[in-house]
Amino acid sequence: MEAQVVKIQMVREGAIQYGGPIYNSGGCYEAIKGMFDGADREIFAVVCLNSKGRINAVNVVSVGTLTTSLVHCRETFKAAILSNSASVILAHNHPGGDPIPSPEDKEITSRVVEAGKILGISVLDHIILGEDCYYSMADNCELGLGLGLPLPKNKGGEKGPR
Repeated sequence: MEAQVVKIQMVREGAIQYGGPIYNSGGCYEAIKGMFDGADREIFAVVCLNSKGRINAVNVVSVGTLTTSLVHCRETFKAAILSNSASVILAHNHPGGDPIPSPEDKEITSRVVEAGKILGISVLDHIILGEDCYYSMADNCELGLGLGLPLPKNKGGEKGPR
């Protein structure tokens, strides 16, 4: 019998510009919103952070339909593991414009949070992007187990959570 010896590596596809460490949901929204501009289908991505809150990778996990995107924990954490991330922020869009989470959004968030606990990779937030706005599950205490961003919320006057 013979088993293959393999090398696993990440391939850089591009880059996003952002202002520094991610301190809150608004900072993450500003960093990633351009990835979702003009999308006519749901896109589910994972933002991978190092231990100092800097983005070290962003990976599109799934591209779905107008109303749904297939998401599995296995693919969600793949980029985080390969990029040696300490934590992740989940993000997806609602092409219809309303960022309020569906019951399915809440269910997948719960499953990914549990998987992250097993892997030792914290899920800090799940941000849902709408039309010129977003919804942060951490800011709205909807991560289930209080593992949200332990950071300040958006200040008044900024486009932000609904």
